[in-house]
Amino acid sequence: MFLAIRELKHAKLRYLLIGSIMMLIALLVLFVSGLAKGLSSDNAASIQNLKADYLVVQKDAEGRINRSMLSADTIHEIQKHESTKKLTPLGVQMSTITKVNAEKQIDVTFFAVDANRNLNPTVIEGKRLDNRTTKNVVVNESLKENGFHLGDQVQMKGTDKAFTIIGFTNKQSFSHTPVIHINKREWAEIQPSEFKNQFNALAFSGNKSAATKLEDSLSGVELVTKNDALKGIPGYKEEQGSLVMMIVFLFVIATFVLAVFFYVITIQKSNQFGVLKAIGATSRYLTRSILTQMLFLTVVSLLLAIVIAYGLATLLPSTMPFELSPFLVGVCSALFIVVSIIGSLLSLYRVTKVDAIDAIGRAA
Repeated sequence: MFLAIRELKHAKLRYLLIGSIMMLIALLVLFVSGLAKGLSSDNAASIQNLKADYLVVQKDAEGRINRSMLSADTIHEIQKHESTKKLTPLGVQMSTITKVNAEKQIDVTFFAVDANRNLNPTVIEGKRLDNRTTKNVVVNESLKENGFHLGDQVQMKGTDKAFTIIGFTNKQSFSHTPVIHINKREWAEIQPSEFKNQFNALAFSGNKSAATKLEDSLSGVELVTKNDALKGIPGYKEEQGSLVMMIVFLFVIATFVLAVFFYVITIQKSNQFGVLKAIGATSRYLTRSILTQMLFLTVVSLLLAIVIAYGLATLLPSTMPFELSPFLVGVCSALFIVVSIIGSLLSLYRVTKVDAIDAIGRAA
C-alpha cells in the first residue's frame, strides 16, 4: 500500500490520464446500459409489470401475444381446468387515436382487462377502471406530453368510438407505444361482432408445477413465461440483442485498453522493480502494490462515471428512454472491476518474471 500511494503521488499526470480514460469507458458502459434498460422498458413495460407469472396463448402464435387469439369456447374450456381466479383474460390491440376536435394522431396499444382482477393497473392520478361503465379509459402518463388531461376525450382513428380519460398510470407501454387500459365490456364494444368474446391471452398466476399441469391438460394452446412473451414483442429481441452486443464489446475493449496501459507502465518500471527485488521486496509485495493502484484508479473512475451518468440522466429529454437503476449500476460496476483485474494480469505476470540482477545491470 505504501509503495502504491507514493507512486500515485509521484506520477500524478500519468495516472490522472489513465484514470480519465477508465472513467470515460465506464461512463460509456453505464450510458449504453441505461439506454438498453430504458428501451426495454419503453418497449415492454406493460408485460414486465404484468401481475402474472405465465400467459396462455394460441399454440401457433409462436409466443407472440398480438398474433394469438383465443376463442370464447377455448377460454371456457381452459377455465374448466384451473380456478378462474388464477386465469384472467387479456386483450391487446394496437391502434391510433386522436384527441377529440384535434388532428394529431398518436399510436397506442389498447389493453383490455377485467377490472375486478389483478391486471387492473395501479393509478397514479384519477380513478381506477371498473366493470360497471364503458367508454372510460386509464392511460399511460406519457400521453400528458401530447396535451392529454383527466376528463379529455380520445377517439379511435377510423371509428366514432370516443373514450374519456379517468386516470393515469406509469410504466405502461407496449412496442414503444403508450398503453390505454379498457375494461372487458368496452373491449367487446370495439371488436367486430364475431370477435367480441375473444381475447389474445389468459394471464396465469401460479408456480411452475401448476403451469406445467395446466399446459399438459390443454391442447391448441401453450403457456409462456413473461420473458418469453417479451421476446415475442416486435423488434424487442433484435433491439436488445444489438445493445447487449455493444455492451459486451465495450467490456472487451476496456479489458484490452487497461491491459495495454498497465503493461506499458510495468515495462517502464522494470528496472525499479529489479532494484526493489534486490533489496528484499518480494514478487507478492510488488503484485499487491500494482493491484492496489489498479483498484484505486478503478473505484475512483467508477464513482466519477456514476455521478456523471446520473447527472446526464437528469438532463436527457423525457422522450428519450433511459433508465439507470441501482441494481444495473451495481452489476456494471462489479463487471468493470473484474475487467480491470483481468486487464492487469499481464502486468502481474511481468512483475513476477523480473530478474533483479538483469534489471540492475540494465539500469547501470
